[in-house]
Amino acid sequence: MNVGSAYAHFPLMSCWFEAEKVVCQAGYSDGSEAVDYDVEMFDYDDNLIDRVTTDKRSIAEFSMPEDDFYLVFDAGHESPVEVDVVEIEEK
Repeated sequence: MNVGSAYAHFPLMSCWFEAEKVVCQAGYSDGSEAVDYDVEMFDYDDNLIDRVTTDKRSIAEFSMPEDDFYLVFDAGHESPVEVDVVEIEEK
């Protein structure tokens, strides 16, 4: 690991099921929030199902799709975060 990467902060996202919604909170490893960033939902054929912008709490809420899906938070300066439906649990 080089010294420069020790100071980098990387995107994080946690998601959970809440009622008939999928809720995700995006942020960064340094604890900062990710306000006004897009979180995208794709089906397993890589088709975009929905795109939601995080609110002032860094939260993006999606309606529950009928098919399996994964979510992507791409902050644009590190590797995108992907969360697969099988990784999501009720909160």
